[in-house]
Parts: sequence; C-alpha cells; structure tokens
Amino acid sequence: MRIAIVAPPFIAVPPPAYGGTELFIAQLAETLTARGHHVIVYANGQSRVRCEVRWLFAESAWPPLQMAEANLRNIHHCAWALSDANLAEVDIVHTNDPGAVPMTRFVHAPVVHTLHHVHEPSISELYGAHSRVSYVAISDRQREQESMPHIQTIHHGIRVADYPFKDGRRSYLAFLGRIAPVKGVHHAITVAQRTGIPLKMAGEIQPAFRDYWECEIRPHVDGRLIEYIGEATPNVKNDLLLDALALLFPIEWEEPFGLVMVEAMACGAPVLALPRGSVREVVRDGVSGWICRNVEEMANRARDLPSISPTSCREYVTRRFSVEHMAERYERAFQNVLKERGRRTLPPGRPTRAASRVAQGALPNNRPR
Repeated sequence: MRIAIVAPPFIAVPPPAYGGTELFIAQLAETLTARGHHVIVYANGQSRVRCEVRWLFAESAWPPLQMAEANLRNIHHCAWALSDANLAEVDIVHTNDPGAVPMTRFVHAPVVHTLHHVHEPSISELYGAHSRVSYVAISDRQREQESMPHIQTIHHGIRVADYPFKDGRRSYLAFLGRIAPVKGVHHAITVAQRTGIPLKMAGEIQPAFRDYWECEIRPHVDGRLIEYIGEATPNVKNDLLLDALALLFPIEWEEPFGLVMVEAMACGAPVLALPRGSVREVVRDGVSGWICRNVEEMANRARDLPSISPTSCREYVTRRFSVEHMAERYERAFQNVLKERGRRTLPPGRPTRAASRVAQGALPNNRPR
C-alpha cells in the first residue's frame, strides 16, 4: 500500500522530547515501511523518521505562543498535505489531528483518522458530520464516549527494544509527563511525602501551567526528597525509568491512552495509577502495577512494590503493547477500508506517475503545488 500519514506540524517526528502523538506516528510509519509499504509522513522539516518525509514548514513550533497563529499554521499544513497526498496517488490517508478532518472531503483516497484527545462534544460533532472517515480510538474508554458509526479501538504500541531493561536494585519513584494539574503532579508529591521514598519528576512546563508550577509544585522541590530533572529527552526518560521503583500516574482526567505507562513497564518499572481514562486497559493489577482508588492507597502500594518484578512488567508489555502488534492492526484496518470502498490495493513499493522523486529518509524542501 501507499500510505500517507499526516502529523501535526508543530513537533518533529519522532519528537526530541515531549510528543506522544509524534512518537506514535514515527514508530507506526517505520514499522509499516519495514513491512513493505510505501509510507509518506507529512510533518515538519526537522523530522527524522525513517521513511519518506514531506514538509511545508521547515522548523518545529512548540509550544505555540499565539493560538491564532498556531491554528493558521495547522490549517495551512493540513490543506497542503492532503492536496499533495492526492497528487501522490496514495491508497490510504491517515490523519492525526481534528483540523484535518473537514478537509478530507477533498481527498480521493479513503481516510482513517486516529483520535489522540479526550472527548470534546464539539469535536465529536465534527467527526459525526464526516461519516466517510473511518475512526480509530486509542482505548476502549475513549471509544465508548464517541458515536461515530465507523470506529474501532487500536491500542498504542512501542518498539520494546528501544527501552533499556534491568532486573536489579531501584531506589526512587518517578513522575513523567506534562507539569499540569490534570496529570496529578501534586498527588505524586504527596505520595513521596507520605512514604519518604524520593521522587524524581521530568516533564515539560508549558506557559499555560507556569502558575501551577510556581505555586503548587516548585515550593516542594528540595533536590533531596523531591527532585525535578527538567524536560525528558529519550535518553533522560529511559535513564529515569530504568532505576525507578515505580511510575506514579495519578491522573485527574480521562487520559485517552497514556503511552508513558507502557514505556515505564518496558523498562521494568510497575505503574501506580488512579482509575481514570484508559488505565484499566493498560495496567494489570499485580502483574504490571496497581490500580489505586486514591492517593492514600497509592502510597500504601508504593511500600509494597517488591511483589511485582521488573521482568513481569517487561514481559507484559512485550505481549500486549508491541509496535508490531499495533502495526498489524493498522495494516488490517487500512486493508478493510480499501476493501469496503472497492479500491484496488497497490503492491508494496509500486511506483505511480506522481511518486516522489525523493529518496526515503530525505528531507525535501517541498512547497505548496
């Protein structure tokens, strides 16, 4: 198949630090390419995903400083990407931002759209108005809140080999994610204070949550019991999780998936989570972590972590959340959509008259046509 994957234009694919959606796109694109498909990723010019990349904007722009400017950038990027995908004669277009959905009415190929966000009635109304699109939820909990007729669940997966593992001594609790109220960073601090177990935190402090950081988080950071190590690059993230007793995931919102839970388990760190969003689908009690009713139970579980071995966490992720399993399900979803639409699937790698003149992995200076 010739597959166009349209990423948002703000963060490189794969991301240098923050960017769960961009990490998902990179690993899906590379795995589908390895399975013999011709994948074109529409992202920004700083992207280094190992397949063909096309871009309109040369540089990343995250976090956005002006929302109006960011919205215009996204509209421009999506319109150009879908127009270019038409000219490239792809078999399937895979979009990953709600802003692209209204423009899919101008796309000849069938469209599959993955939801990466919490339920928003206005966005769901937009999706409902575009029933030609086939939708993918990233958790059953997310799917249950939507009413589109063509929607299925495909959990995220990771390339497990990219995550280091050891079965030795671990010494602290970890928090990894945006420093934002919905992520429950303040609860993670409470767990550390109640147990006396050191907490290391890593994550992006976005401008919108600067006051939260200054008023509720920073006063507790003493460099001993509570430590903030900055934004997490892939290497920082892996090092943090490799020596963690557990990842704390005390969310206060309906997390659509929570890729960091899978990443922690891959490194052998069990997850202690509150039961919101996708948590019950990702964490298995007593095998890969504990689902806790409240912060008090989370603190109690933190004292009893030796009952879960790092090996069981790693094996659980390998069975349930590998990138190969995820890619197989997307491949099947794409093929089913093509079959339903009566389109003929091109053999992997077959050129078309509009095929790219750029070698895979290059970063062409594409401009709107």
